[in-house]
Amino acid sequence: MSRRMKGIVIGGGVALVSFVVAPWVYINLIREPAAESFLDTISPDTTVVAEPSSETTVDGSTTTVASSLTDPSGAWVVAVGSQVGYRVDEVLFGQKVTAIGRTAAVTGSVTIEGLSVVAAEFSADMTTVKSDEPKRDAQFDGRIMDVINYPVATFSLAAPIALSDASLGGTTPHLASGTLTLRGTSKTVDVNLVSSIRDGRIVLAGEVLIVFEEWGIPNPSIPGISTEDSGILEFSLVLER
Repeated sequence: MSRRMKGIVIGGGVALVSFVVAPWVYINLIREPAAESFLDTISPDTTVVAEPSSETTVDGSTTTVASSLTDPSGAWVVAVGSQVGYRVDEVLFGQKVTAIGRTAAVTGSVTIEGLSVVAAEFSADMTTVKSDEPKRDAQFDGRIMDVINYPVATFSLAAPIALSDASLGGTTPHLASGTLTLRGTSKTVDVNLVSSIRDGRIVLAGEVLIVFEEWGIPNPSIPGISTEDSGILEFSLVLER
């Protein structure tokens, strides 16, 4: 083999190794792992003690804040700490990763009468969804979700949700049905969610499986990065009266 040919072979081998090793180093040693799903942080197995808790105020005094509810009736609104986002499995140059993007720009309200959720509406500003990769965000904002033309995603509850006494002081699973509007497409969806009472607030965490083709969402895959044909829309909503 000539010296020139050896150089080409060696150079090609170095390039191939770099192509394989560089993504592995980035994904396994540099890139931060994806955050836990909201459901994992508020699972039904989590024990929530339905006892009053103490809270220190600005002036140093201590007040008692209920971690259970005796009467949830009334209007509840989305508060600070709420988030909506996506979770998608990717293959990045042969390495499997989980991509997430989230936004805190969420608004909405829930109306409870007795032990029944009778109304709920939520909106998320899709133009503010961000991940850990600006290039991914550019694809999301552009051809994937087209946020210029479809800047808002919404959900409206279609049927009441029955509550139990246990759900007023613990962590409880529920099934909600409603209309989800995403990228200009509206569909009836079933939402698996979990509620928890924290310091007098209601925390709702849940997710919806989104099959891209069914919602008119272009396949997110690009050269070097491939995805499944579906992803998860996930949320964590903090509600206060």
